[in-house]
Amino acid sequence: MIEIRNAVIGDWEDLWEILEPVIRAGEFYALPTDLSSAAAREYWFAPGNWVFIAEDEEAVVGSYYLRANQRGGGAHVCNCGYVTAEWAAGRGVAGWMCEHSLEFGKAVGFRAMQFNFVVSTNERAVHVWRRHGFKVVGRLPGAFQHPVLGFVDALVMWRSLQE
Repeated sequence: MIEIRNAVIGDWEDLWEILEPVIRAGEFYALPTDLSSAAAREYWFAPGNWVFIAEDEEAVVGSYYLRANQRGGGAHVCNCGYVTAEWAAGRGVAGWMCEHSLEFGKAVGFRAMQFNFVVSTNERAVHVWRRHGFKVVGRLPGAFQHPVLGFVDALVMWRSLQE
């Protein structure tokens, strides 16, 4: 059973163990592959972010943040970033976190959720997001430079929280 709870800054070491290999690989996040732990912590725990930890039998298996996608007239749409431990892939962690984020986003008043930059070759993520009702509403040709595949598309995915 996966439990999701509010993250605290004291969770950073466990979270960094999961996030660092993803950042270093450079395959899914549009972040510098040499990002320091301190800079990554500032990004994940940025002001305005709600941050959550997913645990399975007391081990951290993932995390996500949720924030307003834009300010002002766009502040009713939220955005998220998710990371799952490599060793926990295929256990439903991303799906649990997605479901939690949908419920939390709606509970705090957001009307929709949008993912601005889903790397199209991240097939697992695209599959999970589609399964949770997200639609591809835009395609950014060659917007992401994948370290192995070269320039690949990024997707904009969206879903209403009013359902």
